[in-house]
Amino acid sequence: MNSTTAMGDGTRAVRAGLPEPVKYEPTLPGPVFAAHFHLPGEPTGPYTYGRDSNPTWTGLERAIGELEAPGEEVETLVFASGMAAISAVLFSQLRTGDAVVLPSDGYQALPLVRAQLESYGIEVRTAPTGGDAQLSVLAGARLLWIETPSNPGLDVADVRRLVAAAHAAGALVAVDNTLATPLGQRPLELGADFSVASDTKGMTGHGDLLLGHVTCRDAELAAGVRQWRKIVGAIPGPMEAWLAHRSLATLQLRIDRQCANALAVARALGERREVSGVRYPGLASDPSHTVATRQMRRYGGVVSFTLPDREHAERFLDALRLVDDATSFGGVRSSAERRGRWGGDAVPEGFIRFSAGAEDTDDLVADVLRALDESAG
Repeated sequence: MNSTTAMGDGTRAVRAGLPEPVKYEPTLPGPVFAAHFHLPGEPTGPYTYGRDSNPTWTGLERAIGELEAPGEEVETLVFASGMAAISAVLFSQLRTGDAVVLPSDGYQALPLVRAQLESYGIEVRTAPTGGDAQLSVLAGARLLWIETPSNPGLDVADVRRLVAAAHAAGALVAVDNTLATPLGQRPLELGADFSVASDTKGMTGHGDLLLGHVTCRDAELAAGVRQWRKIVGAIPGPMEAWLAHRSLATLQLRIDRQCANALAVARALGERREVSGVRYPGLASDPSHTVATRQMRRYGGVVSFTLPDREHAERFLDALRLVDDATSFGGVRSSAERRGRWGGDAVPEGFIRFSAGAEDTDDLVADVLRALDESAG
């Protein structure tokens, strides 16, 4: 593994997970397509069967580990999707009779996860991300699940504070770091036991892959997650893993432009009378700015805001020319959607989640302002 401890984020992203140079070999070896491997004698090697391991996964897992915890020994496991990664942590660590604390304002699929956990006899408690409200329901829990910044409301939890309280109470801590990526926030550095993400979003950044990962320091915890992946077979394809590793090389370039664009869009939105509730942790006026500044190195590429009603929001989205009306976030092409159309988030009908892409900042802001002007009538 390349030593990237003292390197900057861009250098680390470009070099992460690459093998040592071998004459006439590519710098990033191509994907390995194999259901099985030659295996004479005892199965003691690293690659035995395609559901358990694959050299292409190994490269990606090493790369992500270097981004999550530079210079440290950690274990990373990649999955077929972000939900596969989330499920692997929850269902590998929780047993009947355990209690888990989830955010009440987190990712839209968490209510489905809650129902499944409860069907297994696991107690699920919820509280909002903002104000570290999860502390109020932590007593006796086996696992605390934090999502910060929260999706789609963009509240930020004080990870260090929550980790300290959880560990003092004997609970494990997992942080969904999807929105921030390791370039914006390193949950393990803040004390968490698991860093989890949907790499469908900012990590790969092109809107063409479904992937997820889990990173942790503790080998025993990692073994439980690995066993769950083996049991359910929630594995990525080698081509997806290779494309993800390739995409990491531009991570810092993409994230920096997206963060700059998000801040510019947030500031422009704040000047509009028809726009309310603008949230972006990078704004000095944002309720989460102080906490975010203490623990985040970049504030992410997502902005949320509210237009007066559903019709106004839909006119705005229809008027945009450089922004796709699509779900998900973190891509190089800006996207936005009216979150209320899904019915699973406690947001107003005119609530917009806006994901800033890598377009020229002036062009993107101009498109947003023009769409606001056109939709005002």
